[in-house]
Amino acid sequence: MKINTLLSMFAPKDVKFFPMLEETASILSQSSTYLQELFSCADEEHRTELCRLIKAEEVKGDKVTGSIIHELNNTFITPFDREDVHALADVMDDVIDVINRCAQKVLLYQPHSFPKHAISLVEIIKKGTNEIQSAASELSNMKKTDLRLRAHCKEIKRLEEEADVVYEEAIMSLFKGADTMNDTVELIKLKEIIQELEKAANKINSTGKVIVTILVKYA
Repeated sequence: MKINTLLSMFAPKDVKFFPMLEETASILSQSSTYLQELFSCADEEHRTELCRLIKAEEVKGDKVTGSIIHELNNTFITPFDREDVHALADVMDDVIDVINRCAQKVLLYQPHSFPKHAISLVEIIKKGTNEIQSAASELSNMKKTDLRLRAHCKEIKRLEEEADVVYEEAIMSLFKGADTMNDTVELIKLKEIIQELEKAANKINSTGKVIVTILVKYA
């Protein structure tokens, strides 16, 4: 057995990554809260403010992710494989980025209103980020909370499957003209926004997959 393997078994592991990952998950959850409010808002000025708030969360998320990567480069013993720490931080940051892109498209395109399917996707995204936040808070004690962690990941997967169905219905509805009143420009705007929402749901599912990978190795 290699010396560094022995050291990794007996040396105390640096647990500072857990609160940093929890902070990223909290930023992600807050971003989705603002997104949900954005899609229920008709006031243009308030929409602009919500988009600004989402952008601010995205900047905060980038800073925390940068700090995690910096600490990974300067820490000898991590609580689980540094590749997994990096992957989890990175994929959560990806979700925040996609939420921000969606908000910025809302700000840019100023759609007249949002179809019901778009609102349903936002609700699914919010539920998914809640599951991620709950899972992140249990990573530091995963040997005792592995059943709850697995339940969170299972629910994340279920939500992604639900999002796939809603997304398909949303696109079909758009092209039938049910939500656009034959306004081609409006259709294009909404299609791009809905596609970003679907990407966010997929990234949330990717986050669940990373957590499952960590569970398989360590729980």
